This record gives sequence, structure tokens and C-alpha cells, in this order.
Amino acid sequence: MENQHSVPIPPQVLAQAQSKIDEANALLAPYLLVLSPDERHSLPKMGDKTLSFVEKAFDYARHYPALCPSYLNIEEFDIDMADATGLRTIHISAQQLSDSIDDTSMAAGSEAYQAALVFYNAVKIAAAQDIPGAKEIYNDLKSRFPSTKRKKEE
Repeated sequence: MENQHSVPIPPQVLAQAQSKIDEANALLAPYLLVLSPDERHSLPKMGDKTLSFVEKAFDYARHYPALCPSYLNIEEFDIDMADATGLRTIHISAQQLSDSIDDTSMAAGSEAYQAALVFYNAVKIAAAQDIPGAKEIYNDLKSRFPSTKRKKEE
């Protein structure tokens, strides 16, 4: 097993990153919505496949206002397009950061768990050999070991 995560992230770097994330959250909070799962599900989505359609329709609506129905508010369309495209760029960057954080956290956690298992097995052997102090450590770790409960057969 090769250890992929060997460079520690300094606590001040983590604190600074958290501070920047908090700053971004505070900066955007007055403008962001929180949708319920039902609301998210019911909305038509603008994604990669529909983006060019929406951009072209927006461009035509702005250049040919006579073709716009009276119930289409162009000012609102303007706001929606500006924020949808502006937030899309931020979302892509934030998603890339989130994915990298998730990958690094997963790798570091996996490696820490594997190291803990190596230590646990060594202590288990030491406890079986009556090495002083090993049984107490083994019993403490054993009580915390995340084992799956087996159903009793009837």
C-alpha cells in the first residue's frame, strides 16, 4: 500500500481557508436561495445541454423586444441570466475545490484508518502475549472497533 497523503496541511492554512469560505458565504448570503428538495425537483434545469438554447433565446429577446410576450419581464430575464452565468463559474470552481477536498480527506482518512488497524492488530497480538499494558489498550480499542452486528440465527 502506497501512502498518497504525506504532506500535512498546516493548521493555519486550514484556518485561513475556512475563513475565506466563511467570507464567501457571508458575501453571497443575501443573494442566495435555499430550495427544498421538492422545489429543486420541480424546477426545469439549465445545464450544459440547454445553456446554448437559453443564451440564444436571451440574445434574441434583447434584440427583438417586439417578439417578447407582454408577460415576459426582460429585466427579470436579465437578472436571471447574469446570476445564472456568474454563479455557474463560481459553482464550477467551488465544485472542483469540493471534489479535491473530498478526495484528499478520503485518502487521508483511509490511510489513518489503515494505520489504526495495523496498530490494533499489533496490540491484539501483544495482549495475547501478556505484554504489560496491552490488554487495557486492546480492550479499549476493541470496544470502539466499528464491527458489524451479526443477526442471531433462529
